[in-house]
Amino acid sequence: MPNPRLTGLGGGLFSVALMFGVGFLDQVLFGASPVVYGVLFLPVCLLTALWVRGADLLTAPVVVPIAFAVGLLPVTEGGDVFGERLMGLVTALATQVGWLYGGTLVAALTILTRGLRRAAARRHTANRR
Repeated sequence: MPNPRLTGLGGGLFSVALMFGVGFLDQVLFGASPVVYGVLFLPVCLLTALWVRGADLLTAPVVVPIAFAVGLLPVTEGGDVFGERLMGLVTALATQVGWLYGGTLVAALTILTRGLRRAAARRHTANRR
């Protein structure tokens, strides 16, 4: 498995681009299924939290909800008018909030685990001196 180290901005761009692609593919292949979109959001959250570098750990739980919202743009129902599209986005965010909270929790628990492991490793090397 690759082990890239993304900056905070890179992690945000990665998750936003990936979720927009997932939303587009969900629209084309599954007819805008919110369940498919939500299920595919969880691995994106995990990958973002795993691949962000250690100095930017706290950015992962911040950028994944933004990515969720951006990825919903192709999935939401609404007309060509900006107001209708915005209302569709707000409705989709309100009805799919469980997936949003779940993905954010996955990212938060992952960075918490990574942070605790980093702290333990630092403590271990300090005790060896």
